[in-house]
Amino acid sequence: MRIQEEMSLNEKLNILTDAAKYDVACTSSGVERRNNGTGMGNTKVAGLCHSFSSDGRCISLLKILFTNECVYDCKYCLNRRSNDVKRTSFTPDEVCRLTMEFYRRNYIEGLFLSSGVMRSPDYTMELIYATIYKLRNEHNFQGYIHVKGIPGASKEWITRIGFLVDRMSINLELPTATSLKLLAPHKTRDAILKPMRLIQNKSLESKQEIITYRNAPQFVPGGQSTQMIIGATPESDHQILQVTESLYQKFQLKRVFYSAFVHVNEDKNLPARTGEGPPLLREHRLYQADWLLRYYQFKASEILSEEEPNFNVLFDPKCNWALKNLGHFPVEINSASYHMLLRVPGIGYTSATRIVKARRLGTLDFNDLKKIGIVLKRALYFITCNGKMMYPTKIDEDYISRNLLNTKERLPAGISADGMTYRQMSLFDDVNFGGIADVKKSLSL
Repeated sequence: MRIQEEMSLNEKLNILTDAAKYDVACTSSGVERRNNGTGMGNTKVAGLCHSFSSDGRCISLLKILFTNECVYDCKYCLNRRSNDVKRTSFTPDEVCRLTMEFYRRNYIEGLFLSSGVMRSPDYTMELIYATIYKLRNEHNFQGYIHVKGIPGASKEWITRIGFLVDRMSINLELPTATSLKLLAPHKTRDAILKPMRLIQNKSLESKQEIITYRNAPQFVPGGQSTQMIIGATPESDHQILQVTESLYQKFQLKRVFYSAFVHVNEDKNLPARTGEGPPLLREHRLYQADWLLRYYQFKASEILSEEEPNFNVLFDPKCNWALKNLGHFPVEINSASYHMLLRVPGIGYTSATRIVKARRLGTLDFNDLKKIGIVLKRALYFITCNGKMMYPTKIDEDYISRNLLNTKERLPAGISADGMTYRQMSLFDDVNFGGIADVKKSLSL
């Protein structure tokens, strides 16, 4: 339903902020551009919530759609063409006004701007470019800006916008080309991956130009990210991780975001509506595994396999890997490599770095590890100090699993370990989608 009457700016804001709530790729990590003293805003000052600056501080972003009008009819999308919802659009001046007024009131530190596809990808990107250009050059806004690129847009508009924003992202939408064809028939994997490749190549060119010419403009200095909807299609967690690993390796993305499928439309190709709600535990496990890929030197094939394609419901992916690979343990804290320390449950990458530095000055014991910040209630089953374990411990999967569960760590809602052995549990007993040929094919560009 297209609403023709005039709307107030507040009415538009209510509609277009609500329409943007399913877009999760809000992050500003990696940007360090400061205010040069001539404008308003920067990417360094801490704010309220939603995102993080390059030094780890939390900042807030105004998160809106430019328009919820869309020529596409993606089956999972609230704003799809066939839905009877109120439609409206901002003008470039209205987005600028909102951003500047919210910034002056210290509500935000930057802007996250996404959009439906109005008329065509190029037409929409031209409007977004006009908005960001006004914000940067007429209002002199120097805060953080993240723009969602429109798949299918021309190289010209991707490039122009890339020199104005801090981060750009192109949504992958669904893990495989087959799923995309089923639920988003107007989009193609080629139209999504080509702008990703363009952003990657232009970023590399920009970095080389800055080396040669100090004042050369930067292209997407915060890098690019993407988002996948999880649970709308039958891919296993193993397949999704394979896609994620390939994206990091081939396109050098900063982040892959996972959005648990929310049932907002009725369609025969979507999962049946149940009372269980979005698969939030699955989304959480994917983020944990994603962290292992980016910071803990794991490979996707080590975390999951075709034989065990889905995450364990009771343990995080790192702990599950350790339980399945007890032959590598216990690890001697005073001699183990940094790579091996990263694989010990209870030891994070910061703690592993501290261990490596501290043991240069002397021999470490369990009291030292506690001071360093090791989570000993998890790590004690997998480590030794000076050849001794903290307590007499049997290196057995079922024994360690039961003891870990008895530490009263919070389990997912509705899950109980009482009366069950660890080996009987799995995350999705009815899901066992073998093969990753479709995954490899979908990322062959």
